[in-house]
Amino acid sequence: MLTQIQGLHHVTTLGRAPLANDTFVRLGLGLRRVKKTVNFDAPDVYHLYFGNADADPGTILTYFPRPNARPRTAGTGEVGRTCFAVGTLADWPERLGAAGATDVTLAKRFDQDILTFTGVDGDDLALIPNGGVDPAITGFHSVDLRLADIGPTRDLLEFMGYQIAGHDGDTTRMVLQNAKRPALIDLTASDLPPARQGGGAVHHIAFSVACRARQLEVREALIDDGYEVTEVRDRTYFNAIYFRSPGGVLFEVATDDPGFAVDEPAASLGNALRLPAQHEHLRHDLEEKLVPLPDA
Repeated sequence: MLTQIQGLHHVTTLGRAPLANDTFVRLGLGLRRVKKTVNFDAPDVYHLYFGNADADPGTILTYFPRPNARPRTAGTGEVGRTCFAVGTLADWPERLGAAGATDVTLAKRFDQDILTFTGVDGDDLALIPNGGVDPAITGFHSVDLRLADIGPTRDLLEFMGYQIAGHDGDTTRMVLQNAKRPALIDLTASDLPPARQGGGAVHHIAFSVACRARQLEVREALIDDGYEVTEVRDRTYFNAIYFRSPGGVLFEVATDDPGFAVDEPAASLGNALRLPAQHEHLRHDLEEKLVPLPDA
């Protein structure tokens, strides 16, 4: 069993209109934009990072907003919902409605209130109160994976250090004990057909490790256990490895270091367009083509 995993690091979603996405996440959800950069593999598409004031791992929601992206088709083999922790749900239904969210619904899950809604990109999101008094988002609460068969993914998560924490209908909750980052993963069994990615679909979820040495230990252990894991990829703000989980969801393991202030001052994160070194020669064209965004 792995001991290096610290919990969730970030969640990356396929967005649609960049300006609408940026406005909804910053002003609607109240998250800070902590990096304005581009997709490593498709530099004509933004990669926008949002998080708490300090850009801490475990709070980072990122988007690839591709204008006019087709909507996703919900199904199995995907992240069904990304859930955030808040102190209280007070005023959130009205705030979300005013920001353009749809299907805002209050329900119960694992004996907790949960406010579910659909964001402007078509992504399924939720807020879950943690008993505090401040309604602001503090970071992730959990992600819910919708799977045709939860067994193999449950086994993988147990190998990664998670344990079964309970059941609610068709959902099994997994928890990482003594986690430094958000610790909950929900696995929901479904008979829906396979999902089709598009605007609003989660592209991948990333798990946190402290540093590259711990990441290499995880990579070796996963390969030894039969998983096909990529080489380490330098993502400027963290190092990343990727592998496909048995249920179809793409998993990443990301380092906490060096962090988002490695290439710009912490006080002005997310304002200037930061480009990976290999795409710096494209700056003039990209600044002309990418949709302008207001300062964070």
